[in-house]
Amino acid sequence: MNKDLDKYIELFIKYLTNEKRYSLKTINSYKQDLNSYYSFVLLKKIDYKKIDKENIRSYLKYLDELNYSKSTISRILSTLRHFYTYLVINNVTSVNQFKLIRNPKKEKKLPNFMQDDELDKLFSAIDTTTALGLRNRLIIELLYATGLRVSEITSIKINDIDIKNQEIKVLGKGSKERVVFFGEYAKKYLLEYLSWARYKLLKEKKSDYLLINNMGDALKSRGVEYIVDEIVKEAALKHHISPHVLRHTFATDMLNNGADLKSVQELLGHSSLSTTQIYTHITNERLRNVYLKSFPRQREKDGDKN
Repeated sequence: MNKDLDKYIELFIKYLTNEKRYSLKTINSYKQDLNSYYSFVLLKKIDYKKIDKENIRSYLKYLDELNYSKSTISRILSTLRHFYTYLVINNVTSVNQFKLIRNPKKEKKLPNFMQDDELDKLFSAIDTTTALGLRNRLIIELLYATGLRVSEITSIKINDIDIKNQEIKVLGKGSKERVVFFGEYAKKYLLEYLSWARYKLLKEKKSDYLLINNMGDALKSRGVEYIVDEIVKEAALKHHISPHVLRHTFATDMLNNGADLKSVQELLGHSSLSTTQIYTHITNERLRNVYLKSFPRQREKDGDKN
C-alpha cells in the first residue's frame, strides 16, 4: 500500500535539491517533516494515495499529542502541501487534500518589556564622561524615547533631526516616511553628543549620519545590538534585553500612560493596527492587576481568604 512512498519522498527531495536548488537547511527540514509523515501512515496503515480529511485530522492530532508547536505543525502542513502537489503533477495521486486544510492559528507571544527599575539600571550603567559612553547613552535614550527599530536609528542623518521641535524624520519599512518625537532627556544627551562627542568620534572624517562608531564611520545595526548587549551586562540585568525590547517598552509605556492605539501604531510605523494590538494584552493585564489590588469589594474578598 505504501511500499513506494519512500521512493517518491526520495525523488521529491532530489527535485528540491537539483531543480529548486533549496538550501541544505531547508532540505533537511523537508526530510524531517516527510519522515514524520511516513512513520505515521505506516503506523496507521493509511494509503498515502487515498488520504482524506479525516486521516489528516488524525495526523494533526497525533502531532499535537507529541507536543509539536503550532508553528512546527504549520511548517509540516506546508511541506505536505508541496509534496502532494508534486505527486499530483507526476500522476501519483489525483488530488492534494492538504490544500483543503488550514494551518493552526498562530500562538501570539507577548512581547518582552522592561520595568522602570530595569530602565534606571540600564541608564545608570553608562559612563557619559567619554565620547563613546555619551553616544551609547544617546542610543538607549533614543531607542526608548522613540520606539525606533535598530535599522531606523542607524539610518538617522543630522538633517533628519529637528531639535527645536524634538522631532526626527524616519524612513521605515517599505520606504514609508514618518515622524517620531523625543523628550527632554533624549534632547539633553543629543545636544551634548552633537556639541563634542560626535566630532571626536569622527576623527576628522565627514558623515551625514548621527551615530558614529569608534572608527569614524556610520554605526551599523549589529554595532547597536552589541552596544546594548554590553550595557545590559554592565547593568547586571537578569534577562535578555535587546534593542527591540526597548521598542516594546516604549509602546507599552505609551499605552499605560493614556496613548491611544492608533497613535502608537503611527509612532511605531506598523502598517496594520492588528500588529500594535499585541501590546493591549500587556496593558490589559496590568489594568487587571491594578483592579484586583484596588477595588474595595475585591480587597474584602481577598481578606476573607486569610
